[in-house]
Amino acid sequence: MKHKVGLLILIIIFSFFNSLAQDENAELLRGFHSISSHEILDFAKELSSEKYKGRLSGSPEYLQAAEWCVSKFEEWGVQPANNGSYFQYFPNEYSNVFSEGSVTYSPETGQEISLNFPEDYYPGSNSASGSVSGNLVYVGHGITAPELGYDDYKNVDVEGKIVLMESGIPYSKNDTTLSKWTPYAYHRYKFRNAVKHGAAGLLYIGKIANPNTVNLDGFVYAHISEEIADRIFADAGKDYKTVRKELSEQKIPSFEFTENQTATITAETLYFPNARSCNVVGLIEGSDPEFKNEVVIVGGHLDGQGYLGEIFPGALDNASGVSDILGAAKAFATSEIKPKRSILFILLGGEECGLYGSKFYTENPLFPTDKTVMMINLDMVGNGTGFFVSNGKSYPELFQHFESANNNYLHREMAASEQRKNYGRPRSDASLFENAGIPTFSLWTRNSVHPVYYHDPRDTPEVLTPEIMEDAAKLLYLGILGVANDEGLN
Repeated sequence: MKHKVGLLILIIIFSFFNSLAQDENAELLRGFHSISSHEILDFAKELSSEKYKGRLSGSPEYLQAAEWCVSKFEEWGVQPANNGSYFQYFPNEYSNVFSEGSVTYSPETGQEISLNFPEDYYPGSNSASGSVSGNLVYVGHGITAPELGYDDYKNVDVEGKIVLMESGIPYSKNDTTLSKWTPYAYHRYKFRNAVKHGAAGLLYIGKIANPNTVNLDGFVYAHISEEIADRIFADAGKDYKTVRKELSEQKIPSFEFTENQTATITAETLYFPNARSCNVVGLIEGSDPEFKNEVVIVGGHLDGQGYLGEIFPGALDNASGVSDILGAAKAFATSEIKPKRSILFILLGGEECGLYGSKFYTENPLFPTDKTVMMINLDMVGNGTGFFVSNGKSYPELFQHFESANNNYLHREMAASEQRKNYGRPRSDASLFENAGIPTFSLWTRNSVHPVYYHDPRDTPEVLTPEIMEDAAKLLYLGILGVANDEGLN
């Protein structure tokens, strides 16, 4: 009789825990299926809308976009993470660009040619307001590095003239030598060095909207396409491709164009040196008394390129990543399944301006670095059919949760890479978290099904793939929950 009673008790206990497991699995699937491509696309459309004017970090419109994201956190029950606040403020100067300005070019023949916006040029995001005219001088990468025996200004006079300049540096290997060149890769350095040598203005080769520059008193500049650069070089009897090849070989092909080759650049701007921006920080507190002091961070930059005579909506870059994060955050906040570890959602400001928000967070973390289990960054996660996870292979104990989620539920093509030390200029928010010693993944989408318009006014919601955005949010939800509940992690 005792054996029968014992067996009955075991059956009841087994049934109870089996029922709990089934209930938990049902609730997990409910959270999973609550993530909707239609809702996530609506988030991206909202953030890309005209009222936020391209979400330039530091601008009133960026702060309005941040407040809208906070309203969603409040609606769903995601808690403020910064001592009762959803905002983490930091200094962020910016310039208001009122129009496309103008760029005119006069070749040897003297006939003035007006460049077309936006096909031929973009105004400078931080250009001084006004007009400048002058002869043209090519200064390669605009670098003066005596310790490296290199000076693009060595054999040219740029006083009062307009310089044509390349971005980047004349070194490409990712090794310790690259680290010596890295300080010269920053746009701000190049601009200041041009002014130091007496340049009055700048035509920056490479048509890309770029707030990661600097406002210098009286220094007017614009970005021009490589096709326009090729035309200017051809008018001087030079082959642009040949010059670029010489530059890559550190031959310093700087030269002054012919006397009659001139340009005029105008800009209409207003500089705000004392502005500030913010990260938006929301928290799902862990349910376990011990593990809740550890955190999993999910981040992506909220800011865009702003307005440059036309709105740059920044739908793929990076309303897509933020919208994916919002989709996962809602699922976590409204689910009855609570993670054991805490989850911190960071919508980062100032990425386009120079990684301001991630720099500020890593220097002022809301959780100790040694209690941060991982960070996963989303940037341009909204156009394609597959996933790519940078650094995933270097952290198999973390990556397994995302791999399992994909294999069991999503069935997308997903690849991963190993972490490799970068000796060059940090180019993403993920780099700063990685440099802070935090295991860091970057989630990307691959196999684009729409054109990718990088820092371009055509980066609108029409280039997004709602289905991959839904699956990205689902991958976050399941993968992060797996990491947050893994008691075996060190």
